[in-house]
Amino acid sequence: MNISKVSKLTGVTAKTIRYYESINLMPEPARAENGYRDYSDQDVEILRFIQSARKMGFPLKDVGNLLALWKDKNRASRDVRELAQRHIDEVEARIKELEGIRHTLKNLVDCCQGDDRPDCPILNSFAKEDNCGCAD
Repeated sequence: MNISKVSKLTGVTAKTIRYYESINLMPEPARAENGYRDYSDQDVEILRFIQSARKMGFPLKDVGNLLALWKDKNRASRDVRELAQRHIDEVEARIKELEGIRHTLKNLVDCCQGDDRPDCPILNSFAKEDNCGCAD
């Protein structure tokens, strides 16, 4: 099947599919006589796997590791679990960081009068090194 059909089946753009091939995340497909890529059902399955892992926020390096583990029928499930646990730890750290950003933004919005004056404590705070409070 051609790349546009694979794209429709998986929700992965043709450009992204070609990128995944270029970084060896997925194998290059066979070529038809006309030189066009000719994808198999297995290629679609691989792309769906990649897409699922990406939706969970795994970086491409880890997606490659997950793919290798998925293909290895002699894998130890602890290896998959360790990789997933590391990702959970990274997600939790990112959540904490985002909560801090939200808190700071809420404080800045509370400091802003939101009127017709040009003075803006939000913009002023971005210009400061420490941008977590109201401008004086």
